[in-house]
Amino acid sequence: MKWLNVIIKYRLWMGIVILALAIFTNIQAGFWPSFILYLIGVVLIVGHFIIGPLRLLQEPMENGDMEKAKKVLDTIWFPQLLIKPVRSQYYAVKSNLAMVGQDYDGAETLMKKSLSLGGTMTKQTEGPNKLQLAMLCIQKGDMKQGESYIRQAIRAGLPDNENNAAAYLQLCSIMMNKREFRAAKDFFRKAKSFKPTTPQIVDQIKQIEKYIGRMPG
Repeated sequence: MKWLNVIIKYRLWMGIVILALAIFTNIQAGFWPSFILYLIGVVLIVGHFIIGPLRLLQEPMENGDMEKAKKVLDTIWFPQLLIKPVRSQYYAVKSNLAMVGQDYDGAETLMKKSLSLGGTMTKQTEGPNKLQLAMLCIQKGDMKQGESYIRQAIRAGLPDNENNAAAYLQLCSIMMNKREFRAAKDFFRKAKSFKPTTPQIVDQIKQIEKYIGRMPG
């Protein structure tokens, strides 16, 4: 589908060129011969502003190329014109970029904007986005709010074993800090039940396993 990515990337400029060609045809041959050109030009231009080029983010985000992802986002000049589900995704990606840049306050603000917009896409990503918001709160030392967001993320639904394991491990750590050892053990068992394979999560499980059995409760 590379051809589609090319169209999305140059959609605005293609629309402007086609619209100019429509105007020229209109002057030379009348409105009806130029009608289809007007239609295509308007659809391309409007599509750029209300749908945006977010499809182009898939590859750089999967590859961890944040610089390329930022360049794609920079082509969105008026995010307020994006339809709600797309705008929600836009703010979620902006939050990810802010988090990579260690701008945790900015990342939290952007993620809250994403979650506030609602829509189908937000429903599909609500769990992961709330989990990320939880991690931001914990990073800032706000454990209470972080725990609340993790519980909300689990209720909303997480997409895979890795996310679920990460959520329950974080709850386990929070319970350990609160000295609620029985709850910590329960969350630890749930985390292990997802059988994660991400090295960082596997290592965290191994570290907790060393001493969780010695806890009371």
